[in-house]
Amino acid sequence: MLDKLFFRRNTLCIARENGAAQREKVRRPGALAVFGYTLTRRGAEAVRTLRMKMVMIMVILILALMTVIGAFLISGVGNFYISEFYVQMERTFSPEFITQLQDLADGENGPTQMKELLMAQTGLGIDVNDRNVYILDSLGQVLEGSDERTQVSVSQNLLTAMNGAVGQEGSVTGEFMDLAVPIVTDEHSYIAYIYDNRATVDALTSELMSIILRALGLGLVICVVLSFLLARILITPIQALTVGTRQVAAGDFSQRVAVEGHDEIGVLARNFNHMAKVLEDTISEAENERNKLSTLFLHMTDGVIAFSVSGALIHCNPAASQMLARGLDSTTTFDELFGQEAELDTLLTLRRPQYLELQKTAGDRELELFMAPFSSDQTQGGVLVVIHDVTEQRKSEQSKREFVANVSHELRTPLTNIKAYAETIISSGDDLPSELRSNFLAVIVSEADRMTRIVQDLLTLSKIDYGKMEMNISRFSFRKAVENVYEAAKLNAEQNHHHTMTLTEEADIPDVNGDRERIEQVVTNIVSNAVKYTPDGGKIEIHVGKSGKNVYVRVSDNGIGIPEKDLPRLFDRFYRVDKARSRESGGTGLGLSIAQEILKQHKGTIRIDSVYGEGTDVRITLPAAES
Repeated sequence: MLDKLFFRRNTLCIARENGAAQREKVRRPGALAVFGYTLTRRGAEAVRTLRMKMVMIMVILILALMTVIGAFLISGVGNFYISEFYVQMERTFSPEFITQLQDLADGENGPTQMKELLMAQTGLGIDVNDRNVYILDSLGQVLEGSDERTQVSVSQNLLTAMNGAVGQEGSVTGEFMDLAVPIVTDEHSYIAYIYDNRATVDALTSELMSIILRALGLGLVICVVLSFLLARILITPIQALTVGTRQVAAGDFSQRVAVEGHDEIGVLARNFNHMAKVLEDTISEAENERNKLSTLFLHMTDGVIAFSVSGALIHCNPAASQMLARGLDSTTTFDELFGQEAELDTLLTLRRPQYLELQKTAGDRELELFMAPFSSDQTQGGVLVVIHDVTEQRKSEQSKREFVANVSHELRTPLTNIKAYAETIISSGDDLPSELRSNFLAVIVSEADRMTRIVQDLLTLSKIDYGKMEMNISRFSFRKAVENVYEAAKLNAEQNHHHTMTLTEEADIPDVNGDRERIEQVVTNIVSNAVKYTPDGGKIEIHVGKSGKNVYVRVSDNGIGIPEKDLPRLFDRFYRVDKARSRESGGTGLGLSIAQEILKQHKGTIRIDSVYGEGTDVRITLPAAES
């Protein structure tokens, strides 16, 4: 840091000593000229392609409009025809009419009489060519028909009638329409079958398609002509703007374009003229300031501020303003910013390589300050302040201290319990009842298991932190993995907590590439938390689905929820929302931390949404395996 400070201090001195040389650079073409040239070139390209773009847009709009209209018309005709077919059938096959058919079925030559009765019904629309009626036996064999067909294909409606119900389901995309009505008596079982080949609706659809295509062709011709005319109207003022930008790019800031109209292009032309005037008035000053400030400060990550011998602010970079969490301008003074940390007169008396290293707090930031004079002449120099943000470093150190304290506490608690119960057993000797002795030993084993879990979790986190955790990567069914977790957790949730646990799955869930055991560990942790933190008799829902190129599992409960203030720290190690409940349930406070790290290894994510007192929603997302 010290070397960096003196390098930048020397840079300031060189900049002051060579001020005249820096001012000579203003006359050279800079970034503004390059930008203007680029704008001119792109503008010319846009002009050459604008006409075609407008034509394509109009053509696409017409195609889209006609496609939508055609689709709605054709679909509407099909739906109307199908609807009318089944309305006709329903009107004809009334209970009274079915009774008549049943009476004929028991008579002599029943199938023939039923066919003749059906053909006599005008409501059925039997015309032999397009719509026919058949009398079938219970197995679907043709007994009588209005044409010479001796066999009909077994449709879904016919299968329904064979099972004793009326088959009357239709589809817009179907090749035919049909109705199957079972005619059942004590002695006979027949099926009245109406078949329509959809020739009428197909003919009407073809005619509609022809009309739509003719309208589409005419519309395309009209839209191409109109788009060319509109493009010509728009391109003329754009060409004038292109010429103007080319002149500005060449350095002629006196260039102006004629303003015609009050539309958007007219506003653009006026804005261009205003821009050219502003550039003409301020280009020298702007170029000088750019060379002076950009070279020294703009690209530095550390904050840098230069003060005169009087304490007035000379220069600063954006990083300094951000770190100090306040705006900085020419009215800002040294005493205003750093008067409490150091005295300006003291700094001006320092000699190379002397400097001051100080600390400062600005809002929630911890800052290190390095201060030194940038000239040995106390009347002409000033003070340079380099600011380094050490907030994250301090937080890291604090996190390490908290982690060590948490580990110590988590291990000390079970050790204390183990020691207490063991001492009780030893001191009591044979006087301790066997049942109580067994309970004490069970507690010792439980606390030992708790310590083992803590140590195992710490080892897992350590392996993750150092990149040494082994992953058995393979392709596996994500849906099956979640099902395994569900089956394992369901018994405990229902028997021990009286929860209602459900699993819903979308169709065609892709596989994932990863360590199946680790992924199941993550899902198990989330489901276990839902069981633990949901009062008995609660509801837990698990949903497996896909979203784009990802798969996900969502675990929702109506439990106690998480306070909003605790949500940002859920993934901190050893952090517990309800410490008493967590320890009672055997939690280590490391589960979510491990889950997050495992998901990072698999390029996955975990998101937790919760409303205190209402429930929690956890969503785990993983990339799907490439097919």
